[in-house]
Amino acid sequence: MIGKAEEIIKWLFNQDRDKLFEVKEHREKRSRNANAYAWVLIGKIADVLRASKEEVYFNMLKRYGQCEVVSVSSAINVAGYFKYYEEMGKSKLNGKEFTHYKVFKGSSEFDSREMAILIDGIISEAELLEIETLPPSEVARLKEMWGSK
Repeated sequence: MIGKAEEIIKWLFNQDRDKLFEVKEHREKRSRNANAYAWVLIGKIADVLRASKEEVYFNMLKRYGQCEVVSVSSAINVAGYFKYYEEMGKSKLNGKEFTHYKVFKGSSEFDSREMAILIDGIISEAELLEIETLPPSEVARLKEMWGSK
């Protein structure tokens, strides 16, 4: 259910008391055009740099995306747990070795503001490589569609 606080409270009041519910703030989803445009530019950047799209995408996430730092027992292979990560270092605690990783959120998990920051970064990188990008007015229109100003 999506609604204002009072509407949700009224609805919840009439629900089975034994059920569990999750309440979170509603955010507008970003436009599919945002993702499509990002991948078009990533493809063009990859061509110029003679790199794979995945390599360029990961570099864009590292430069303009969101990340968290996590520490994991060094005995654990994190490849099955995280898709986009890089090792930051190791340390010992109580005789046990831990590896510290920067873990990056994939753009499919971004909200509109985060996606706008990523797109701006990708556009900047493309312009540095003299790759044609949409005019600023068109980018502004797309951002407006994303709910980002």
